[in-house]
Amino acid sequence: MSDAGIPEVRAWVRAARRLVVFTGAGVSAESGIPTFRDALTGLWARFDPEQLATEAAFRANPTMVWRWYAERRAAIAQARPNAAHRAIAAFQTRAAHVDVVTQNIDGLHARAGSRDVLELHGNILRARCLEGCGDPERIDAQFDWRADPREPPPCPRCGSPLRPDVVWFGELLPQEVLSRAERAALRCDLMLVVGTSALVHPAAGLPLLARQAGARVVVVNPQETPVDALAAGVLRGAAGEGLPGLLDEQGIARSAADYVLGGETHGGIEGFHSGAEPCALVFLAFARREVRNEPAAALQRCARLER
Repeated sequence: MSDAGIPEVRAWVRAARRLVVFTGAGVSAESGIPTFRDALTGLWARFDPEQLATEAAFRANPTMVWRWYAERRAAIAQARPNAAHRAIAAFQTRAAHVDVVTQNIDGLHARAGSRDVLELHGNILRARCLEGCGDPERIDAQFDWRADPREPPPCPRCGSPLRPDVVWFGELLPQEVLSRAERAALRCDLMLVVGTSALVHPAAGLPLLARQAGARVVVVNPQETPVDALAAGVLRGAAGEGLPGLLDEQGIARSAADYVLGGETHGGIEGFHSGAEPCALVFLAFARREVRNEPAAALQRCARLER
């Protein structure tokens, strides 16, 4: 990764009150997970993606499609979160407000420790009813993808085949997840676009949405992307090389007062106002300054503010 622009981007990370990290296949590739088309090797090399990743293909030959996804699930289960996943997760535990939005279906962000990950294209380790008869969360709780990789198991509610809980060609993204990602893009003041070609819509439109709302956009990617043209900064390199340096502990040493009061220094939480974030969040963010020195007094002030 080039050193050009890194100090400035670090400063933007430190100053950001709401940060979105938007990731794509390049992040997972560093854990050894091939992209969708790169996985079409060996016995699968003769297949077109549309033969394996559409509802029509599954209905026509559920066994074949299920076996294809079983092989991918097995490979993903052997993979481990890499330095980029770990850096994002660690940063999320320290910073006041960080949303992780991903196009990846491997679940590695959650395995690294990231919370409430917005998985735009689903998760290959989950399943849902082909006919959509029941609550996906209840079905997922009963689903064991290791049980039989050869045949799709029946839905425990209606008996129809279970299908991978991923977005296939021709399908819409899950509306609730997409809406939350769009709201995060509109609210953030900095978006890191990491390891994505930004070619697959509507997910690829999130950086433009953030930029139009006034946020800075920073691209971290080895190759050029369509987002480069609107980005405030472009850092060439792999995510595992660049993100740990951008998201180190020095990048988030911000007080709660700085966070809720627009970056102004007030020297304490007395200036906290009723329209800001809940006091519990403020208290957590404040741990680096006041709580460390005067925990009892800080707790009392939080209690007064919540009333």
